[in-house]
Amino acid sequence: MGNLYLIPTTLGESGTAQVIPDEVSDIARGIKYFIVENIRTARRYLRKLDSQLNIDELVFFELNQHTDSQSIAGYLDPIAQGFDVGIISEAGCPGVADPGAEVVRHAHNKSIRVIPLVGPSSILLSLMASGMNGQNFAFIGYIPVKADERVKAIREIERRSATENQTQIFIEAPYRNSPLIIDLIKTLSENTRLCVACDLTLETEYIKTLTVAHWKKEIPDLNKRPAIFLIQADR
Repeated sequence: MGNLYLIPTTLGESGTAQVIPDEVSDIARGIKYFIVENIRTARRYLRKLDSQLNIDELVFFELNQHTDSQSIAGYLDPIAQGFDVGIISEAGCPGVADPGAEVVRHAHNKSIRVIPLVGPSSILLSLMASGMNGQNFAFIGYIPVKADERVKAIREIERRSATENQTQIFIEAPYRNSPLIIDLIKTLSENTRLCVACDLTLETEYIKTLTVAHWKKEIPDLNKRPAIFLIQADR
């Protein structure tokens, strides 16, 4: 029986040498079957890992919001035939804020060995650089899009952070970053610390933690830039 490998990818259009260990490249070269969010970007990434790789010999199964559960289970069939299968996310580590988690669940149900490989995670990198509580934290994914619901969610996140002494981590679609940071600054207490981590691992990387009072004096331009936000409120 083969194994299911969780293959990390870059967090943006950067070279692989800086953030992807050689072992990951070596393992990826030996895999023929891949479960990916987007076939085009997965092919491009694999070519970055090995420019000599014959992409046309590989088999890709697409995994996104339109993929039904029955199809997902079938993606693991090559493993029963002795082949390894790799999961590649659009960015970062598979299974974290990523539909690959559903594949991993099926793998465990079938007693398939799941092997996570080392690579960049925006969640951990931003937490490491934030100066916030790294022993008690929660990643809550996306917060609501509608303005009134978003403000309500921000207040609840801040309350939870203060009550539990917990760093709260969340993301937004890059094109909605600008209105989000405006709402954060307007809604959060002036003493609450807010970290903005943008373009992680890229040449344009920007990471800064300030109180909300200080953020009011300098609002960064985050439009269409991948960013992650962290807050820690006073207890």
